[in-house]
Amino acid sequence: MKQSVIYLAFFTLGIALAIPGLVPSFFIENDLSKWILYLLLFFVGIQIGTNKNILNVTKSVGFKIILVPLATTIGTFAGAIAISFLLNERSITDCLSVGAGFAYYSLSSIIITEYRGAELGTIALLANIIREFFVLLLAPWIVKYFGKLAPICAGGATTMDTTLPIISRYSGSDYVIIALFHGIIIDFSVPIWVSLFLSL
Repeated sequence: MKQSVIYLAFFTLGIALAIPGLVPSFFIENDLSKWILYLLLFFVGIQIGTNKNILNVTKSVGFKIILVPLATTIGTFAGAIAISFLLNERSITDCLSVGAGFAYYSLSSIIITEYRGAELGTIALLANIIREFFVLLLAPWIVKYFGKLAPICAGGATTMDTTLPIISRYSGSDYVIIALFHGIIIDFSVPIWVSLFLSL
């Protein structure tokens, strides 16, 4: 959890500097976060390449690898339906469309805003950012109490990029292939599911 507190501290520092305009324009104009993410993925690639056990893990998992994105999808939709009963002002399809973002907040919030307005689009943006941030902060705790696949399911579409280094660190490099496969499948499913629920 110590590492998670450090992540939160840097995130809070970023907000604290950005609100009064103390962040140099160079950081904003050049989108350095994208390049830092690329660098993190590069190091994850090196880690995969040097781990001789990954092929054995992939063979041992086999076709069962498809169960991970399936579990993510079913769990997310079940949670969204449960939440809809607590939110009288929101329909089940509204909640399902937000949940179907699977932490892919940039795409899902744009689609939802276009079809249902800025209010639900903003809810989708915040809900999916929180989902990603939840994994970044609580990955050690999630692994400890729910197992090494749990942060992969919790991470949704982000397991192929932003949360991959965290998953690699706390679940282990053996789970990187599963996380990548999971992220790709969930990523491609986002526009399909969001559009489906918005059309109902």
